[in-house]
Amino acid sequence: MSLVRPFPALRPAPGRAQEVIAPPYDVLNTEEARALAQGRPWSFLHISKPEIDLPPGTDPYAPEVYAKAAANLKNMLDAGVLKQDEQACYYAYRLIMGEHVQVGLVAAASVADYDSNRIRKHEFTRPDKEDDRVRQIEALAAQTGPVLLAYPPQPEVDAILADATQREADADGIAESGVRHTLWAIRDAERIARLDELFDTMPALYIADGHHRSAAASRVCATRRAANPAHTGMEAYNHFLSVIFPHHQMRIMDYNRVIKDLNGLSEPEFMARVAENFMIEMEEAAVKPARAGEFGLYLNGRWMRLTIRADLIPHQDPVARLDVSLLQNHLIAPILGIADPRRDKRIDFVGGIRGLAELERRVNSGEMALAFSLCPTSMEDLMAVADANEVMPPKSTWFEPKLADGLASQRL
Repeated sequence: MSLVRPFPALRPAPGRAQEVIAPPYDVLNTEEARALAQGRPWSFLHISKPEIDLPPGTDPYAPEVYAKAAANLKNMLDAGVLKQDEQACYYAYRLIMGEHVQVGLVAAASVADYDSNRIRKHEFTRPDKEDDRVRQIEALAAQTGPVLLAYPPQPEVDAILADATQREADADGIAESGVRHTLWAIRDAERIARLDELFDTMPALYIADGHHRSAAASRVCATRRAANPAHTGMEAYNHFLSVIFPHHQMRIMDYNRVIKDLNGLSEPEFMARVAENFMIEMEEAAVKPARAGEFGLYLNGRWMRLTIRADLIPHQDPVARLDVSLLQNHLIAPILGIADPRRDKRIDFVGGIRGLAELERRVNSGEMALAFSLCPTSMEDLMAVADANEVMPPKSTWFEPKLADGLASQRL
């Protein structure tokens, strides 16, 4: 079975993309989604966050929420806002965020290759979040949240996708964030066949974002396969919706940390402990680390640059050598007493898209005592962790720009 295959996407009718596209379901809470969808009857948030159309306080995991998603999808189909392509296609998907441009392939990725780890993971999943996505997929009989994947170097795929963007687009819209989302259908049989061949030669694909969506798709596939005595492996449920970018075009931003207190230490005691493992330099301006092993510390209105001792970096260990691991293992855990950053309420995480000023704001307000800025994790490091069948620490990567929900969905 092919690693990826074309499919007939369910997507906005011509000229309707601007009305439809919405942020990913998991980057907004219910209140934010309700406000964003106000006055926008065709926003995909009515499908991805359907509790916004039910009374305030409705449990977002209640059965009526999934039923409402299905009703809203039917409404958009009946109104002709969404249409399904008649033939199976690949799609070129371009994201433009300021000066940053990336072009990927919208495709149906193989569940079997996900299950065998040819489509590689780097995060743990939570059963409750998987359950939510399973119920959403089954209620809609469709996969509407694409999994963000990366492919290793393949210049010919890059060239085919770049060429596809040279003609008139099939869908185009600008999100509230200012990111432009543009889609081109690739219908030519020869190009489709060549993309099949090129992807089948790849040793692996890598999940960047969407571990719960891919895990849910695997569970839906297993259930449907067991219930289908005529199963062939070619059914739509054998694949999951994905957008696959060349790894060198993807942009990971820093994922920074803010912490509530000094764990009972005075500031001089804390700094003395830090100095055991890090070189400390006072800085006049906010510190945006430029290389691995370097960190910014904001404490008591001052920025400092921390550089970890070279002998503490385990270069052969793909997880322990990550900056998020070095900071956790040599400062946050032993000095600040936060051993489990997944659950400890004394630590919070700030995506790099918010800037270093957000770190200063949260400390200056008194909400937090100190903040750390980090160098972004590289795609090469992410791929090395996945290749080693390991798991990254929590909040290691923040991908920007985000994909849009509603631009392309796969019906099962």
